[in-house]
Amino acid sequence: MKWPLKVLLLLMVIMLGFSVVACEKKGSAEKAGEKIDNAFSNAKERIHDATK
Repeated sequence: MKWPLKVLLLLMVIMLGFSVVACEKKGSAEKAGEKIDNAFSNAKERIHDATK
């Protein structure tokens, strides 16, 4: 393999490693986003039930 291809492959492996590590813990923004998603889901279900 030529060296630019090796460097590209190495960078891709490093980026994959960072993405796996970054996904382990949920940050405060992700928790807040999940709460918002749950609130919209609950509201959607209640509206659907009310219009039956």
